[in-house]
Amino acid sequence: MKFKAQDKQNQLIENISVHHLVVGVDIAQEVHVARAVSFRGIALGTPLEFGNHLEGFKLFERWIKDLLKSYKLSHVMVGMEPTGHYWFSLARWLVEQDIEAVLVNPHLVKKNKENRDNTPSKSDRKDALVIAEMIKNGYYSPVRFHSEAYEELRILMANRETVTKRLNSAVNQIHRWVDIVFPELRQVFKILTCTSAIATLRLFPLPRDISRLNTEQVLGGWKQYVKRHAGVKRANLLISLAKSSVGTTQALHAYKLHLGQLLQEYDLAQSQLKQIEQEVNLILERIPYAQKLLEIRGINATSLAGILGEAGDLSGYTHGNALLRHAGLNLAEASSGKWRGTMVLSKRGRPRLRHFLYLMTMCMIMTNPDVRALHRSNVEEKKLKKMKSIMKLCGKVARLLVGLAKSNENYDSSRVFPQAA
Repeated sequence: MKFKAQDKQNQLIENISVHHLVVGVDIAQEVHVARAVSFRGIALGTPLEFGNHLEGFKLFERWIKDLLKSYKLSHVMVGMEPTGHYWFSLARWLVEQDIEAVLVNPHLVKKNKENRDNTPSKSDRKDALVIAEMIKNGYYSPVRFHSEAYEELRILMANRETVTKRLNSAVNQIHRWVDIVFPELRQVFKILTCTSAIATLRLFPLPRDISRLNTEQVLGGWKQYVKRHAGVKRANLLISLAKSSVGTTQALHAYKLHLGQLLQEYDLAQSQLKQIEQEVNLILERIPYAQKLLEIRGINATSLAGILGEAGDLSGYTHGNALLRHAGLNLAEASSGKWRGTMVLSKRGRPRLRHFLYLMTMCMIMTNPDVRALHRSNVEEKKLKKMKSIMKLCGKVARLLVGLAKSNENYDSSRVFPQAA
């Protein structure tokens, strides 16, 4: 299929012939609802409710065969909204049965729900009919399941995001705990998550515990966790500040228990992130072009894994602009008559893919001399705002990723950035 946006819609519409039965399914957790229309949008048959299990899927298959026979049709296309994770089972089963399955954008379903009856009413049966009508008008995209490596990356990076949020929450609560119980600790350690600071919180978190110790005991405690401790001066400063601490003196047992649990959460999140990182590196080794992309300065395993997990195989994209559209980084314009609105990002795509593309671009601006020079040229010579330059470079990075993935060639800065040669 050609990449040109003006041709894509026509090609999607032409895929549906007079011999097609178009089925829309409103996805739910337990019971789905299906409606069918002809290629002209005429409602066919009666609605069907079927369960999200094998017996329900077989009932759905018999319903489709009956409609094909009744209306003398030979092809079927089944579409649905990608609602959460509830659509996975039905979509995979349809693919296994060689039934063409497609997806519709939930945002467009919401916009089109008043087309038939001119009312804002909403029901499962109406939504299924709206989905079917959208499909016959060409507003759909084929279901494409990623291969195992890319699906593993998607799962691991989604899990990494959850673990990172837990880690940040634990760190923020540790900061709060220090501010209440031992605020002077910040005068000893500028970073409360450094190894020596964490060791201090593990061994003697309360000021009254530290005030009873001497310098050798503090240093001995630090040596259990670090080879190169914070030093004698910091140990003496820690003891003197503990003796004059203004931290709370009430409910210290509860505070100590709370800190112990926070440190356990901190350790668990750190170990889980390390395990995820190891798994991600092993998976990237199985993807042919990944190692060549990692050789480019500014591209790291985390950002590349995030992009591949959300976008899938980059070699399957026709152009880098298709990747931008998938991320919602394509431009949208609002104009009418003589009035010309500003160009904005559509943000109709995967937010996590958008996030990792932005992070990769920022990292390349900071570390890759070619990208940094192009950014400087955009800002200083072309007088673009910094954020506009960054968004423009996101498109450059997307085209770079797709181009190298399709060709499986090594990175050549003189070809990608000829102005810097």
